Amino acid sequence: MTVRPSKQAVNGAPVVVPGISDGALYLSRLSARSALYTELHQLLDSEDRDLSLAEYRKRVIDENVLSKPSTASRVKHWQELKSRYRLDADDLLFAAFWTEWKRCASEAERSLTAYVLFALNDRLVADLGTEWLFPLLRRAPAEIRLADVSAFIQRAFRAHPEARAWSEETRLAVAQKYMASIRDFGLARGTVRKTSIRPALYGAPVRLLVRALGLAGIAPIDVVQAPAFKLLCLDTTEVIDALGEMNRMGALRFRMQADVVELDVRECA
Repeated sequence: MTVRPSKQAVNGAPVVVPGISDGALYLSRLSARSALYTELHQLLDSEDRDLSLAEYRKRVIDENVLSKPSTASRVKHWQELKSRYRLDADDLLFAAFWTEWKRCASEAERSLTAYVLFALNDRLVADLGTEWLFPLLRRAPAEIRLADVSAFIQRAFRAHPEARAWSEETRLAVAQKYMASIRDFGLARGTVRKTSIRPALYGAPVRLLVRALGLAGIAPIDVVQAPAFKLLCLDTTEVIDALGEMNRMGALRFRMQADVVELDVRECA
């Protein structure tokens, strides 16, 4: 799902967004815990502004806002939350996420916005979302099988040999935690047998994705063709219509004429 940066963006040092970056590695961070969305929600709800990395660390470890039973548990949760969600007001991608998080009008919109950040920061999650989960969301409710997630990882060995080094137990754990994560984000339901849920079109996750593509140095004309929109169950042929609809709703500003694209998510109501 890599999108080529524009020449101007390359010269301007774009933000590294692993989910859409060439050469980004598959990570096994999900083998230990799932997306920790509940903990993220709890941490963000405790503040009315985005914080620095040090301040978030203090909240989790020193102030124990997540109510963990031991220092070791607090440290572990901090490390895993930080790696998943880039918790730092100075991080442009997290800052964009925070802006959209505060603008969400419903829990469903909030969870989908968090899923976009989670996927953009993890190449394996992004690839699973755009290549494997996407058609299941389109056919919702469709059965989601653990074995299929494991098979996807194995098929990726050629492009991502780093995953070949994972033990069978690690690959299974990653697949299990991924399944739990997409349920937590509202993209699946069920415990033993899971089925997909097609997400609605919301302003905040779309704007976050547009912001992220821009931060990565993607030119507007390429943004509207980005495969990353499949994370939101939008085929590349549907993105322009979706952006047009959101423009009519006032969720963002979008205009396209021939190969000239005007796309602005910063000042919309």
